[in-house]
Amino acid sequence: MDALALTLGLGALIGLALALTGAGGGILAMPLLILALHLTVVQAAPIALLAVGLSAALGALLAFRQRQLRYRAAALIGGVGVLLAPAGTWLAHRIPVLPMTLVFAAVLAAVAIRMIREAARPPVEITPDRSLPCVQDGDRGRLQWTAPCARALIGTGALSGLLSGALGVGGGFVIVPALARYTNLTARSVVGTSLAVIALVSAGSVTMAALSGHLLWPLALPFAGGAAAGMAAGSRLAGRIAPARLKQAFGALSLVAAAIMVGRALSV
Repeated sequence: MDALALTLGLGALIGLALALTGAGGGILAMPLLILALHLTVVQAAPIALLAVGLSAALGALLAFRQRQLRYRAAALIGGVGVLLAPAGTWLAHRIPVLPMTLVFAAVLAAVAIRMIREAARPPVEITPDRSLPCVQDGDRGRLQWTAPCARALIGTGALSGLLSGALGVGGGFVIVPALARYTNLTARSVVGTSLAVIALVSAGSVTMAALSGHLLWPLALPFAGGAAAGMAAGSRLAGRIAPARLKQAFGALSLVAAAIMVGRALSV
């Protein structure tokens, strides 16, 4: 029961982080699984993706009901990500454990530092900047599709898919900044669209892992159940907690996790 309670609790923490930030759930799930349950990167990756994918799908559904989901953009980014995820998985199974762990820790630390820096910046008001690749139509609320917009979204999907397959992350830490940079969507719409992409990309990677026998179901199911519960709770809290505080807390926790991962990997 202790192991089951720990797995459920870790999953709930991931769902909560995903609901409040729209990013970071998968990249935080990996160190928690590796450090608390003593899994390798390859073993933890599909478990993290199952939990993150299910909770992201729930969050995306809520965003769709609130009309905050840009589903066409999510479909394009997610479709490209699903196509590229197997390439990332192929690489992950051919790289030794130590280099994979160090690469993941470096990515985790980079994401953490960026979030802490973003939290220190004053909020910027979203304006209808026509120089952006993807601009939202104020009347219909949809993105205006152009060639630069398609290229930006396709590139985002390719990178998130590769990282999903290789490192077991949903790619939210790539998708959220990309949408914020390339579009004039509101923060809530960016989060909702990111969650839909994470759900799509995670589904593809989890399916591949399950078919190849690399998914540890006894750990994956309670972890995913906890994540879904955390997502449901976090969706109710969203908007009540200052985003800057969330980013600072998430960044600090991620930095600590990255340092512990490196120390443990080098000591083995």
